[in-house]
Amino acid sequence: MLHEKLECYRRSVQMAEELSKEGASWPRGLGYLHDQLRRAMASVVLNLAEGNSRKSMAERSRFFEIARGSVIEVAACIDLALAFGLIPKPAAISIENPGLVTRNS
Repeated sequence: MLHEKLECYRRSVQMAEELSKEGASWPRGLGYLHDQLRRAMASVVLNLAEGNSRKSMAERSRFFEIARGSVIEVAACIDLALAFGLIPKPAAISIENPGLVTRNS
C-alpha cells in the first residue's frame, strides 16, 4: 500500500503503539485522557492513509491538514500527561521523537 511508504505514517503507527502501552497504566479516573489520545492518534494514522490514496492534490491536502491538526491534539494530550505526572519527561521525549538518542538514554 502506498501509505505504508510514508515515513510520517510509519512513525505515527509506532507512536500510537508506544502511547497505547504508556496509557494502559494510567489511573482509572484519567481514562478519558487515554481515550482522547488514542482517538487523536487513530485520526492521524487514518487521515494520512486516506489522504495518500487521493488523486486530487486538493483532497490529499485536506486529509493531511486534518492529520496535522490531530498531531497537535496528540501533543497537547502528552503535555497534559506530563502535567498530571502520568509520564516522565524522558518517556514523552522518546514517544514524540522515535529513534532519537540522547546522552542520558
